[in-house]
Amino acid sequence: MGSINEGNTHWAQPKLSDSVLKMFDMTGKVVIITGGTGGIGYEVARGLAEAGANIALFYNTARNSDDLVTTIAKDFNVKAKAYKCSVESFEEVQAQTEAVVHDFGRLDVMIANAGISIPAGGIDDEVANWHTTMNINLSGAYYCAKVAGSIFRKQNSGNLIFTASMSGHIVNTPQSQACYNASKAAMIHLSRSLATDWTSFNARVNSVSPGYIDTAISGSCPREMKDQWHKLTPMHREGDPRELKGAYLYLASDASTFTTGTDIVVDGGYCCW
Repeated sequence: MGSINEGNTHWAQPKLSDSVLKMFDMTGKVVIITGGTGGIGYEVARGLAEAGANIALFYNTARNSDDLVTTIAKDFNVKAKAYKCSVESFEEVQAQTEAVVHDFGRLDVMIANAGISIPAGGIDDEVANWHTTMNINLSGAYYCAKVAGSIFRKQNSGNLIFTASMSGHIVNTPQSQACYNASKAAMIHLSRSLATDWTSFNARVNSVSPGYIDTAISGSCPREMKDQWHKLTPMHREGDPRELKGAYLYLASDASTFTTGTDIVVDGGYCCW
């Protein structure tokens, strides 16, 4: 099917292997994962490292970052290093991303995964909570995109993946989290917007929208609340963070070279109801 961009020569055809397994091979690729020491970020890092990628984990307050990258390097025989970075600071994102390029030689994939969920957006919530949530979830993701995109344009290649949420598609219950929902909905639309822009330098932008995942961030939630989540999820359970690795590997690898502007929902069917 033709398009208005049919004559645009910068839409390069990728060199693809006939082997689907080789299409998923990430050997030699350099990946940054923000929030990389958390439940989802760390499992995604392990998944991409197992496929051969070299890993840079961005963290803010974690005390075990060095142990985590040491484990990744040992388990998968790849290069892995941790960098302290508060994503709500553009200057820190820029400085630490440049440090990764210096240390690893390039950047192939940026995964903007850092995020928080605190009560914000309701009429009784603190305005400061709104700003904190938006600064980390949305502005932080944009800063990652801005810095990585500049690198990808120079390389004429690259790949950005946002960790969005099913909360960007639906309104959660019973908890009130208007700001979180708004930040993730905006992230999904930001992803689509950048995807159309970045084709000019052969870079792709996509997002993954997890549902309720069994990580430390949800570990303190009351049992009654989790029971309600399970009732509203057709599979009647939370996801294991390892169940997200395949979606990120697909988007990060050459298996998805014709995929851009897409959001992959991994939610046990929650958005179906």
